Amino acid sequence: MAATSVSAAGRLGSPWLRGSWGCSTLGEDYPALAAKAAPPPAQVRLRKPIKSQPVMKNVNEGKGVFAPIVVLVRNLIGKKQFNQLRGKAIALHSQVITEFCKAIGADAKQRQGLIRLAKKNGEKLGFLA
Repeated sequence: MAATSVSAAGRLGSPWLRGSWGCSTLGEDYPALAAKAAPPPAQVRLRKPIKSQPVMKNVNEGKGVFAPIVVLVRNLIGKKQFNQLRGKAIALHSQVITEFCKAIGADAKQRQGLIRLAKKNGEKLGFLA
């Protein structure tokens, strides 16, 4: 242990540790050298990219037999009222499916499968346009 401390003490006096962090062994100042070597970079101002509003478009738009009627009704009564009406219709249809499942004795998993099937059929027919 004494040998390590002696060698460490011997290295403290070495010439490569003299001076401050900002100076080289010859006493030159690094920032001054850097300023002489290259001119400062020109400032470039970048604008923030302009983000366009995301367009939320229905993937079922125009697909299915009933799609034109659904689009017409949505344009006539407005999106907000149309979505409320659609929500009520979907909830009512889910209740009918639930009552049907209770009547035939189907479990919850089968009921959920029937509701998913109804949604897929509604997409194909254009009710979700």
